[in-house]
Amino acid sequence: MTNEIGFLRQVPAKGSPAAPAYNYQLSQDGEVAIGRDRNCQIALESIAHGMVSRRHAAIRPLSQGTWTRWEICDLNSANGTYINGEKLQGCQTLLSGDRISLGQDGPEFIFESNAASGPNKSRFPPAKTGNFPEIEKDALTLTQLFPIASTGKQLSQKAYLYPGIVTVIFVVSLFVAVGNSAAFNFLLSAYLAGAAYYFIYRLCGKHKPWWVLLGAALATVLILLSPLLIGFILVFREILPGRLPAEGEEISFLPFLIRMFFGAGLMEELLKALPVLGALILGNLLKNPWRDRLGVWEPLDGILLGSASAVGFTLLETLGQYVPNIIQNITLQAGPEAGQLVGLQLLIPRILGSAAGHMAYSGYLGYFIGLSALKPRKRWQILGVGYFSASALHALWNASGAVSVLLLALVGVLSYAFLVAAILKARALSPNREQNFATRISSEK
Repeated sequence: MTNEIGFLRQVPAKGSPAAPAYNYQLSQDGEVAIGRDRNCQIALESIAHGMVSRRHAAIRPLSQGTWTRWEICDLNSANGTYINGEKLQGCQTLLSGDRISLGQDGPEFIFESNAASGPNKSRFPPAKTGNFPEIEKDALTLTQLFPIASTGKQLSQKAYLYPGIVTVIFVVSLFVAVGNSAAFNFLLSAYLAGAAYYFIYRLCGKHKPWWVLLGAALATVLILLSPLLIGFILVFREILPGRLPAEGEEISFLPFLIRMFFGAGLMEELLKALPVLGALILGNLLKNPWRDRLGVWEPLDGILLGSASAVGFTLLETLGQYVPNIIQNITLQAGPEAGQLVGLQLLIPRILGSAAGHMAYSGYLGYFIGLSALKPRKRWQILGVGYFSASALHALWNASGAVSVLLLALVGVLSYAFLVAAILKARALSPNREQNFATRISSEK
């Protein structure tokens, strides 16, 4: 076997200052794994390279006569491995000059070999090889002193810049609204609900236009303000056994749970699902690119739109019903200042709890609506299971609050667990899984 040397030269990230490249020599008798796992021979930093899987790809030596060549294999990574811009399927032999990218916008490497001929001849003009200068540990650059000068697009893509800007805008607006309780409560609830929804959005990891998501929330608000709500109340609370208990009425847990199943679970989950079902129908009537932007084509679409619908429901219910009622009651007993304080105290947990409440139920039902789009032959079976299970969780939450605070917390955790499980399954089922930007959970790739 000849004294052939193969190595990877890491390409500096776009927007970073020119600097000597990192070089990794490849083994002639063992595998070299690349990924975020510390046990990989080429271990990448998790924070800077979140799109890279724990074990993303591996480079293995192949002997051919007296020559050694190398092949690269994708290890079922979440975002794929690309060779010269083409997505790698399985394994491929490397030729000198090949450009390797871990994900479309991930870290890049160039494969180089010191062979002048033989199986590893270059696809491209020979790249410069030899000894590279080592990075001076004590060197100090301008971008080290002023990091913002070198971040480039990473600042907006990886540093949560836009959420920070939104937070600053809301903080300033809250200062301006001090003294106007209605405006203050609206701004605070909108920010808290948006933050809770953004958390779900990051877990889903699928791009959906912001105006589509906002439209789902506004559609739910309009439905609740329309005469359609009266028809829903008539059907589910007057015709069906969903009548809410009157003030002071004593009722045992099981009959109360049944009433909540019809009067809150089935009624409210169907109301919140109407915008999602509308998007499903509308998407089938439109042509691209609008059909992809607006439609529901997979479970992730349903979860995103269902959770957005729940945000609209929660805001209207909290600001239009619960907070005004408690402010009015406390004001009559202890004065307006006490009423405003108690109203604010109620607002915060109700909005934050929507991640384990309305967003959980509606997002869970949205998963089934999206799944029915993937499997249309089983549509009614899928929708039935989703509708009744989401309604059952909703009813259990409403009924458990009358029994025990601990039981209420347990049901909240259970509801959130159902939602997250649906998100993880939806990410695995997604036809566009390689484009997913989701926040990593536990040991997932």
